[in-house]
Amino acid sequence: MSSWRANYGSQKESYTKSMKFNLLLRFAVFAPIFWAATANAQTVDAEDTLEADDEAITVLDQVVPVADDGPPEEGPIIESLDEQALLLAEFERFEQLRAAGSLDEAENIAKRMVELSIRATGPTSNDTARALTNLAIVQHDREDFEAAKQNFTAAIENIEENEDQLNENLINPLRGLGAAQLESGRPDLAARTFRRAVHISHVNEGPHNLDQIGILESLAETNLRLGNTEKAKNNHDMIYALNVRHYSNNSMEIVPSLLRRASWQRRTGYILDERATYRRVIRIIESTNGKGHISLIRPLLRLGESYFFVDTSDTLAFQSSSSASGEMYFKRAARIAEENPESDWMTLALAKLALGDYYNFRTDLGRSRKTYREAWELMSAEEDRLESRKKTLEVLTVLNEDSMPRYAGNASGDARQAGDADLREGRIMVSFDVNARGRVTGMKVVEASPIEFESMRRSVQREVRSRVYRPRFEDAEPVETPNQALTHTFFYRQQELEKLREENGTAPESGKELAPQADSG
Repeated sequence: MSSWRANYGSQKESYTKSMKFNLLLRFAVFAPIFWAATANAQTVDAEDTLEADDEAITVLDQVVPVADDGPPEEGPIIESLDEQALLLAEFERFEQLRAAGSLDEAENIAKRMVELSIRATGPTSNDTARALTNLAIVQHDREDFEAAKQNFTAAIENIEENEDQLNENLINPLRGLGAAQLESGRPDLAARTFRRAVHISHVNEGPHNLDQIGILESLAETNLRLGNTEKAKNNHDMIYALNVRHYSNNSMEIVPSLLRRASWQRRTGYILDERATYRRVIRIIESTNGKGHISLIRPLLRLGESYFFVDTSDTLAFQSSSSASGEMYFKRAARIAEENPESDWMTLALAKLALGDYYNFRTDLGRSRKTYREAWELMSAEEDRLESRKKTLEVLTVLNEDSMPRYAGNASGDARQAGDADLREGRIMVSFDVNARGRVTGMKVVEASPIEFESMRRSVQREVRSRVYRPRFEDAEPVETPNQALTHTFFYRQQELEKLREENGTAPESGKELAPQADSG
C-alpha cells in the first residue's frame, strides 16, 4: 500500500484517496540498516517493502493509521486564505515533529489544528473529524490511549452524522480506535472495531481489495492476544489469498506477504509451515535475481533460525530434535555476505552474528566465540559503528523465545472476547541470571498470583529455563548478566480459583503471593 501525506491546499482532490492507510511498524534493531544494502534489488517496488516485514507484530508493534491528511470535503470551505495557509503550515509542522519524535509539541499543534477547523467548518464537520483523528494518532503515539479513544470516537461520530455508518472515511479512525482499544487492554472491543473496518472496506472497495490487509493484520494480532489462534490463522490465510489473487504466484511482489506470513507462523508454533514458506521465498528470489543475490541473506538466516524451535501445531509430524539442519542456511548466508559486491559491513556483521548464534545454540563454544569476536571487530572498526555494537553485542538477545499460555484452567480467549465477567488477571514473576554461555541459571519464582494455578507457574519456569541467549559482551568477551526478570500475565476464572481453594483448604487471602523460591529444575 502506498504512503501518503498532507495536502490541505488542494480543495477538490479526492478525500477517498487520502483515506488509504498503511502500517507504521517499529523495526527490529537493525532491519533498516540491513536492508539498506539491498535497496538496488531488481524488483524495486516489492523489495522496498521487505524491511518492515521481518518482525511479527507484537504488543509494541501495533499499527495506527498514518496522519489523516486529506483535503477538506465539499461543504463549508475555509474562506480566509490566511487561515487555510495557517492550517496547512500547522499540519506540515505536525508531521515533522511527529516524525522527529517530538510528541508533546506535535500534540499541541494537533490541538491547535482542531481549534482552527472548528472555527472554520464547525465542530461536527468532516474536516474537524480529520483533525480529531490526527490528534488521536499522536495521543496514541504518546500512549495516552484513553484520550486517543475519545478523539477517535468523536471523529467517527462526526463522519457518521455527516455521511452514514458505512462511509469509507470511517476506516482510518476505526483502525486507530481499534489500536487504542487493544493497547489499553480491551482486545475484545478492538476485535469488533477492526471487523467493522473490514466490513466497511468490503462494502466500498469490494471483498478482494488490498487496502484491507493492514486491518486484517491488526485483527490477527488481536485474535492472537485473545488466545484465538485459529481465528488469527484464518486472518493470515485471507491476507495470503488476497496477495495471490492480485500478484503472480511466484513474482517478487508476493515476497513481502510471504515474509510476514512466515513470521506469524513462527509466533504461533507452525514451524514446519514457516520453513516451507521461507523455502518458497528463497526459490522466488533465486529464479528472479540469481543464487548469489544479497536479498537471499535474510530468508536464509530466518530459515536457519527456525531450527531453534519445535513445531507445536502438529504433534504427530516428524521433527528433528537437532538444530544441525539449519547450519547450511547460516553458512550460505554468511558466504553471500562475504562475496557479494553489494554487501557492506553491517550485512556481513549480522550474518556473522547469526552464525555465532547458531554455534552458541549448538554449544559449540569455541566456534561461537570466534564468530562473535569477528562480528565485534567489524562493529568496532569505526566510530559510527559502535552504536550497532552496543545494540547487538552489549545487551542480551534471546534466541529461542516461545510463547507462554495466556489462559489457565477453563479460561479461554472466546470468553474474554465475550466480556466474561468471571475472568481475572493473574501473573507469574521470575528472576534469573544468564551466564557467559547464554544459559539461564539461578531462576527463582518471585511472585505467583494466585498461587493455585501451579501448571501455569510450571509452564513459565519451563519456558524460561529452556531459553538460550546471545550473551552480553564486554571487550569482545562474553560475560555473565545477573538479575534478569520476567513477568507473565494470564487469565483465569474466579469460580475455578474458588473451587481450587476449596479443594486445597486455603483462604482467599493466602492465594495472593508466593515467597521467592529457587527453581527446582
